[in-house]
Amino acid sequence: MKFRENEIVELKEIYTSDIRKEVIAFANTRGGEIYIGVSDEGDIIGVQDADYVMQQISNSLKDSIKPDILMFTRVDLLEINEKAIIRIVVEEGIKKPYYLLDKGIKPSGVYVRSGTTSSPATEDAIRSMIKNADGDSFETSRSLLQDLTFNALSKEFEKRKLDFTQIQMENLGIMTSDKIYTNMGLLLSDQCKHSIKVAIFQGMDKSVFKDRKELSGSLFAQLSEAYKFIDFYNGTKASFHDLLRVDVRDYPEEAIRESLLNAIVHRDYSFSGSTLINIYSDRLEMISLGGLIPGLSLEAAKMGASQTRNEKLAALFYRLKLIEAYGTGISKIISSYRDSGLEPTFESAQGAFRVILPNVNIESNSITDSEMVTVDKKYQPIVNLFKEQNEITRKDIERVMGIKSTHAINILKEMLDEGIIKKTGKGKNTRYIKK
Repeated sequence: MKFRENEIVELKEIYTSDIRKEVIAFANTRGGEIYIGVSDEGDIIGVQDADYVMQQISNSLKDSIKPDILMFTRVDLLEINEKAIIRIVVEEGIKKPYYLLDKGIKPSGVYVRSGTTSSPATEDAIRSMIKNADGDSFETSRSLLQDLTFNALSKEFEKRKLDFTQIQMENLGIMTSDKIYTNMGLLLSDQCKHSIKVAIFQGMDKSVFKDRKELSGSLFAQLSEAYKFIDFYNGTKASFHDLLRVDVRDYPEEAIRESLLNAIVHRDYSFSGSTLINIYSDRLEMISLGGLIPGLSLEAAKMGASQTRNEKLAALFYRLKLIEAYGTGISKIISSYRDSGLEPTFESAQGAFRVILPNVNIESNSITDSEMVTVDKKYQPIVNLFKEQNEITRKDIERVMGIKSTHAINILKEMLDEGIIKKTGKGKNTRYIKK
């Protein structure tokens, strides 16, 4: 009897751990058989201590391949010409892609059968296998990245005195019952691939940048950092009526909070682009990818109708009391502008959704310029510094505010433009004094 290699038959003279790649390749393609104790030419060599080798094979398949592949494999002992050979029968799996646990779901860990060879799968082929096996839901599909940590998420649970265990992770959809992380897990992990880009512009267009920052990591870390960054630039204007002082932020805090939560919870994460936040002198814009769910109109959304794109993500934010109820975000944003005489704008296009929050202090016509006192929160540490010394340097601002050189230069330029401070000296002798 003579064997011959083909698309569904692989011959191995001796057992090596590389046989795992052949098993994975068959499971990811159309199935096949591996014969151990047979030369490449098809001659029967035989296997010494076949029982021990069979045990090695079973342990290797159980411990080093994910998802569990044992239900799609069978290891047989055959005797041909009084020589023992081992046959591994591999069926096509239903939870593709199968991969080497120590390599992960990437080309170096995923193999497919092509002709008589087993070769690494391309990233496109891996994504196609995941989509075919898991369906179109982004949240429940398996993550290509499996080496994940959850420090930020764990802290959120600790704040609320909630348990964060492996069972909880499965219940929340962060991992499957096979202990494989999903895309939901990837979004909440410290290794999240999506980001938020925040940009501050001088004036009403994008011609001059004042500051910019890209926020990465877990969606919870991004949410916190984005809110802090926006709050830093959310100025305050104080008006005096008789002896009563009234402080008004440029943008209502509830409008910022709800807009930010909507942009994070409801965006389409199958797009790789960043969520964008642009702050101009007269408005703040948030642009998230994905647009409205097909079939849900903008008018219906304003009325409170809701259809969640990321059901598990929304459920988690609701559980952590970051959102109070489904479909109330837009109405809360509108309500926060009720007493300002201005209205936020909502725009939906194919693939994107934009919220435009007007700066309420730009349009404050009921108070004359002589009655208006600017008390911009971000300048307060510098104003306080002038109480201790008559003049300051850029390095003083970096130290007091904990910011880098570029940020400090932008702050100084703003204060110079607004006539709050005056510049003296040049080069290393540059100093700033209060007007």
